[in-house]
Amino acid sequence: MHTPTPSMTGHAAPESPPVAAAEARAVAPLRVSDLGAVARSRLLTVTAQAPLVEVAALLSSAQISVVVVTDLAGAAVGVITETVLVKRLGLGQADFFTTCAGDVMLREFTVCAPDDLLSDVLARMHERGLIHVVLVDASHTPLGVVNARDGLRALLAAGNHEEALLRNYVMGIGYQ
Repeated sequence: MHTPTPSMTGHAAPESPPVAAAEARAVAPLRVSDLGAVARSRLLTVTAQAPLVEVAALLSSAQISVVVVTDLAGAAVGVITETVLVKRLGLGQADFFTTCAGDVMLREFTVCAPDDLLSDVLARMHERGLIHVVLVDASHTPLGVVNARDGLRALLAAGNHEEALLRNYVMGIGYQ
């Protein structure tokens, strides 16, 4: 009796473990934690008691337009964006020297966790029209700020890496 081979049944032969493992590493989805260093570099924090002049100083000296407001324990409780700051000051609803960050912060803001898929976080940001999302740990302590541009760059770089792996494979060079 003849036993059908995988090619005869239309099913591909299982790949060898080293090749399958290499491919799994090559196409592993990016996690928010993969942006750890750049997300940490974008984190600006103040306590809820900080005057708006401190918030304005942070925003004017950084290349990011959001400051995370924390409670005394260090948990994220709100955010202040450049837009919120300008709007409150422009409408006369705040004063640089007497108004505290906690008085003008947005209490509802979007967060993500290090283990979240980067593509899911970026999709959520797109749906809500957000530029930044606060990266927090389980105790809601801010770990960084995920910027949409940084996330898209990381996905593009990962895609370019996968393309290079595929090109090397097709050219017979193998995985490097």
